[in-house]
Amino acid sequence: QVQLVESGGGSVQAGGSLRLSCAVSGLLDSRYQSLLCMAWFRQAPGKKREGIAGIYAGSSSPTYGDSVNGRFTISHDSARNTLYLQMNFLNPQDTAVYYCAASFCGSGTPTLRIDDYHYWGQGTQVTVSS
Repeated sequence: QVQLVESGGGSVQAGGSLRLSCAVSGLLDSRYQSLLCMAWFRQAPGKKREGIAGIYAGSSSPTYGDSVNGRFTISHDSARNTLYLQMNFLNPQDTAVYYCAASFCGSGTPTLRIDDYHYWGQGTQVTVSS
């Protein structure tokens, strides 16, 4: 059973930066981590959960949603078993609860579809003020 725990959320002014972390645990063999597709989603009040960035742990080829492309960077540190999301040039529309998600993926191609992810963290709040 894979467990995901997010951290790093908080409040920031528009134009600022935050880095979210997602600690991965529960893998019986750390080598299985390289078989994970991992992603960040977010959900703003009254809106659907949105996939914003995904990565295959076995490579460094990420995918991004249009709303964050060029501002956010997803990365994975296999030695620390941690997924990151560096968020720059934040604006009030980025205010949401941010979730990390993971699933074992055979193709190695991360998607931003909710149904493709089996394991989820509890979420961390990000608030951006104008």
